[in-house]
Amino acid sequence: MSKPFDVCIRGHGVVGRTLALLLARERLRVAVVERPVAANPPQHPLLQDVRAYALNSASRQLLESLRAWPQGAFATPVREMRVWGDDGGRLDFSAQPESDSALAWIVDVPALEQQIAEALRYQSEIETVAEPVKAALQVVCEGQKSSSRNEFGAVWTSRPYAQKAIAARLQSDQPHRGVARQWFGQGEILALLPISGADGNSVALVWSVSMERAAALEKLSAQEFAVAVQTVCHTDGMEVGRLTLSSGLSSWPLTLSSAERWTGPGWALAGDAAHTVHPLAGQGLNLGLADAAGLAEVIRGREYWRGLGDEKLLRRYERARKADVAAMGAVTDGLHGLFAQNDVRWQVLRNWGMNVFAGSGPIKAWVTRQAMGLSPVRPGKTGP
Repeated sequence: MSKPFDVCIRGHGVVGRTLALLLARERLRVAVVERPVAANPPQHPLLQDVRAYALNSASRQLLESLRAWPQGAFATPVREMRVWGDDGGRLDFSAQPESDSALAWIVDVPALEQQIAEALRYQSEIETVAEPVKAALQVVCEGQKSSSRNEFGAVWTSRPYAQKAIAARLQSDQPHRGVARQWFGQGEILALLPISGADGNSVALVWSVSMERAAALEKLSAQEFAVAVQTVCHTDGMEVGRLTLSSGLSSWPLTLSSAERWTGPGWALAGDAAHTVHPLAGQGLNLGLADAAGLAEVIRGREYWRGLGDEKLLRRYERARKADVAAMGAVTDGLHGLFAQNDVRWQVLRNWGMNVFAGSGPIKAWVTRQAMGLSPVRPGKTGP
């Protein structure tokens, strides 16, 4: 007879598998639910997975500790971040020249998923199953469209932004030099993130636009789409270079969402199954990985007499993580609301604010450290 499972993780994405690896280190037997899907036909070269994540230092340290960090050109360091408003506003962030760190790393999603899958192969305590199995603790990591939340009575609140995010890959005739760029204007947010290594010339696009604008962009030819992107980037056209579309487009609706309760007797939510935020700050997966690290830390530090599904134990995880997620949600929601206003008075105010912040010295340095994940408490560690 096989050994019973301690934890069943519903969802086999990056957050779910990272949590499985963390719990396996505690000698817990973990089941990861990976429901079978129909085989897909070979994809056209322009229809590859175009997703890319911006991961901070805390996320990198966590994944490296699990031997799940992508190597080489699949994790591109961001040395500078340049942000433009719509009326002269400008912000620049830079990593410290003497530091080995970076503002963030832009990670290729398929490569990250493959690296995590490889790490799982060497963990005998982890088993992949097709359906949920009995365990002391059920953790839902199925994403925002989770089918398991209702089973546990977790009420899901979602506020649509009336926007879609469009993702794609583009090639430039100039190297990106590790610079990430972002433009705010007319209610839209366009980001070009450096990929394909420190010396590469490919960028990952994330463009938040209205539903109507998204429908129009998705109908454009590859050349017309590249021109549309180039038009937004006119403020930095010389540095961005001439862009050509090198992939198909992927898009999804944007929402600010959260579960009212993240935990209950014998269950917990993590990652996008517990919360989503606007992607303008690129913090979605960082929040999810911090959830995994936070839950694993609570389990590792539990009293010997508490079971894994103890509600009071799980509430420690919820309290610790909810505050951080709420703060990030408020920041991204506030910035989105500020730049969604087209009135000229709002344009003057927000661009004035950007320029004041750019010269704020210590405040700007503190915000930079927070974005890099260099806060006093890091995933997987306790104390200062």
